[in-house]
Amino acid sequence: MYLLVGLGNPGPKYTGNRHNIGFMAIDEIARQHNFGPWRKKFQGEVCEGLLGGEKTLLLKPQTYMNESGRAVSEACRFYKIPPKDVFVFHDELDLKPGKVKAKLGGGAAGHNGLRSTGNHIGNDYHRIRLGIGHPGKDLVTQWVLGDFAKADQSWLDPVLDALGYTAPSLIKGDLGRYMTDFNHRLNPPASSAPKAKKPSSDALEKNKAAPDTSSKTQNETGKKTSATKQSDAPKTAMAEALLKLVSKHKD
Repeated sequence: MYLLVGLGNPGPKYTGNRHNIGFMAIDEIARQHNFGPWRKKFQGEVCEGLLGGEKTLLLKPQTYMNESGRAVSEACRFYKIPPKDVFVFHDELDLKPGKVKAKLGGGAAGHNGLRSTGNHIGNDYHRIRLGIGHPGKDLVTQWVLGDFAKADQSWLDPVLDALGYTAPSLIKGDLGRYMTDFNHRLNPPASSAPKAKKPSSDALEKNKAAPDTSSKTQNETGKKTSATKQSDAPKTAMAEALLKLVSKHKD
């Protein structure tokens, strides 16, 4: 069994906080993949289902962020899930809003939820880092415990959709493949315009073999015009001579 964990704080007061983007990601995975109903267990809320045909448990710790590891460790012990099969979704100050990265292992980087998880199961678990941007050192607490703005929905909704859609790819363990799938879902490649059909080699050969008759036609036309003018010249001279002779005879 695999365990996917979303980090956040419980209760309606924190529902829309940036700190709760991990909860949002887990909710979207459950929705897209028709997981079973949520129930309270392991000091958290859990639901079960299948991702890519694999049994998977989704967990939202209800111990508040600083004690997230207690719920994670209880679920791991009960189902005998090793850290390498644990995937934790969390907010990341050091990534721009909408940026997502995944990695295996590492430190807490100042994140209390990660620190607590590491203290309970070690650091050899997967982290899916969900960028929320950094407001500056003095504003961190206010920022993470503040709600996403309406303008954030333009990037937040597509990111959550992509996280839900590509979750089956995540548990396969190939993070490079997962990130490729995620980015393709988030920014689908533009369809290329149809290319103009190139003429076949037979058509090219026919064009080469066909004689160019345009200049020949022009030359023949010119010759005919010149010949016509030359043939008309004697007729004109004879007519003028006859007119003079008739005129003299009358006189």
